[in-house]
Amino acid sequence: MRLHLINPNTSTGMTTRIGESASRIAAPGTRIVATQPESGPVSIEGHFDEAISAVGVTEEIAKGERDGSDAYIIACFGDPGLMAARELTRAPVLGIAEAGFHVASLISTRFSIVTTLSRTGIIAEHLLQAYGFAHHCRRIRAAEIPVLDLEDDGDAALTRVIETCRRARDEDGIGAIVLGCGGMADLRATIEEAVGIPIVEGVTAAVKLAEALVGLGLGTSKHGDLAFPRPKSFTGHFAHLSR
Repeated sequence: MRLHLINPNTSTGMTTRIGESASRIAAPGTRIVATQPESGPVSIEGHFDEAISAVGVTEEIAKGERDGSDAYIIACFGDPGLMAARELTRAPVLGIAEAGFHVASLISTRFSIVTTLSRTGIIAEHLLQAYGFAHHCRRIRAAEIPVLDLEDDGDAALTRVIETCRRARDEDGIGAIVLGCGGMADLRATIEEAVGIPIVEGVTAAVKLAEALVGLGLGTSKHGDLAFPRPKSFTGHFAHLSR
């Protein structure tokens, strides 16, 4: 199967790291194609960044449809553009937050989220409510590191994340932790060894869920609100999206 992994930001280094993490966990026969939009924010750390990046996500979905992708993963914890992306394809489309929540709920009765910045915590809270996982999550904690520090100051950032995960383990009454950033994709095993409880990382979780959906022959329903968008014209910068 061809699994199209979309990093919604424009950091090439992060796209490479996310793609490598996905390839390591993928089953034999699964080809990971990791891409990013041509335009957009270099990191996603708020509502505005997400709004801009969502357009790039839909453009990457359109490219994937031309290339025959079997499934898609949106590799940002805010799941930007997820529902719009699902309208554009019959293939499964997974967001890493939703995937992480599902997997954590299968292995623990309660989990906490450890993310990068406090300002993104409200986005995670909204997603927990929208996806029906609010009662599973004990707390959303932030390591207070900018996303790009995971690349530019990796050792210090990892230390902060591990410290935050240990506090969650000791104080939150949980059985697992969900990492709240796609840029942490390659850190899961290291963090789990240091913390000693199950650590769920959304990119790798989404890879295995996507493989399962494709194996089951299941794709995005085109009956109801996820039907293909109605044909219409777009103007200005978005004229190329006309259908």
